[in-house]
Amino acid sequence: MRTLGRVDIEVSPVGFGCWAIGGPFAHPTREPLGWGEVDDEESIRAVRRAVELGVTFFDTADVYGAGHSERVLGQALAGIRDQVVIATKWGNTFDESTRTMYDKDSSVEYVHKAVRASLDRLGTDYIDLYQLHFDTTADVALPLREACEDLVREGLIRSYAWSTDTPSSAELFSEGEHCAAVQHELSVLHDAPEMLELCERADLASINRTPLGMGILGRRDTTRPATGADIRTLPPSWLRFFDKGGVPAPEWWDKVSAIRDVLQSDGRTLAQGALAWIWARSPRTVPIPGFRTVAQAEENAAAMAHGPLSAEQMAEIAKLLDD
Repeated sequence: MRTLGRVDIEVSPVGFGCWAIGGPFAHPTREPLGWGEVDDEESIRAVRRAVELGVTFFDTADVYGAGHSERVLGQALAGIRDQVVIATKWGNTFDESTRTMYDKDSSVEYVHKAVRASLDRLGTDYIDLYQLHFDTTADVALPLREACEDLVREGLIRSYAWSTDTPSSAELFSEGEHCAAVQHELSVLHDAPEMLELCERADLASINRTPLGMGILGRRDTTRPATGADIRTLPPSWLRFFDKGGVPAPEWWDKVSAIRDVLQSDGRTLAQGALAWIWARSPRTVPIPGFRTVAQAEENAAAMAHGPLSAEQMAEIAKLLDD
């Protein structure tokens, strides 16, 4: 088990990211923001199977599926809420009826409105980890940090964090009493030494999004492109692992090919090896791979039985990537 920073909340070493189970949603111009069509009943079965296998941490956001991910997760965890830790995020405005994301709202008033809406969709009376879901400046962030402290005092949340790849932003939030973590990108293809150093120094948990490189370290390859209403078919600039059409970008695919054998050593799958690299990188890490099926949930949860890569395997991967 791992602890969320200096807040006494224990979680499994792997969490499950719930972006994909939110299903399709989009910009007003209809560029996709989700991971394509989903089967809600399969998603619910997958969440419950994950809990059976020892996964206790689930990360979502109010905007995923324009509220749908929170609703599905809430249904899946009904009756077992006390066995799990739920993280969600706020900051983006959206319309549930049209599944459209619009803009950002950085006001303190919106925090209080958004948290209550998330509680309703999740079917719970508290959120374990509440996270700011956009980058902004210190003058905007400080009142939001204090609003989170108010929510802790009200008993609506237990702790909070910032989902950001900017160490100075994470450090600003870390000065709050009940800040427990920072959510940031981390994978064998994208290291984050400054953020990991901050987590060590400030006693924060490192919640790791894109641990499987949006699927390039898992089930997506050059023969299985993403299709339909999947963000990877028209990838935005930050989604560098895929080219238009949902195929892995050649320069990144070459890196995966170079390290595949090491990641798959000791009986691991490629995805399990990618998670093992993250655990070996820092004891504060909690990767949150996505999932849509029971089979994917079982594969991700089974990574815990293998544990982290060895120092020798980490060194070999570093050399292969350097070469």
